Amino acid sequence: MVVKDKEFQKYISSEEIHQKIKILAEQINNDYKDKKPLFIAILNGSFMFAADLFKEVKIPCEISFVKVASYEEMESTGNVKQLIGLNENIFNKDVIIIEDIIDTGRTIAKILEEFRSLGASSVEVVTLLQKPEANRSGEKLKYIGFDIPEKFVVGYGLDYDGLGRNLKDIYQLKE
Repeated sequence: MVVKDKEFQKYISSEEIHQKIKILAEQINNDYKDKKPLFIAILNGSFMFAADLFKEVKIPCEISFVKVASYEEMESTGNVKQLIGLNENIFNKDVIIIEDIIDTGRTIAKILEEFRSLGASSVEVVTLLQKPEANRSGEKLKYIGFDIPEKFVVGYGLDYDGLGRNLKDIYQLKE
């Protein structure tokens, strides 16, 4: 599979992704059975994951979206820029942030800091992918789909310079 100018190989199938999403949703359904969480999906990358996860959540809940950027092509810039902000009041709410991937951890650390400062009752993260070796934020995440090696991935909402988000499977950069 070629995306832009790089070759990728299939890494996680859409079937594996959907099976993992059901498991994550079941955990959330159990943990929040007496609450009404507000899901906040981080755009652009999490849109597919957020939609599929939200279909499996059976408890009363809401969803909103924020957009942040910290990547250019295949490299994290190290700078987190909030592009579209949060419109909901999260004070005294249970917030679950939906992320596609935790790589360096910088983006999620900044978002967690901001949401905690706005008075949320609780803030947790559900991420489809995490690169444990790359995550330097020190944040302990409660809901993780897959731990993956420190290799670039594309597909299922994840992109390479804007391309590849529409792939139903996740592909890893070929060495």
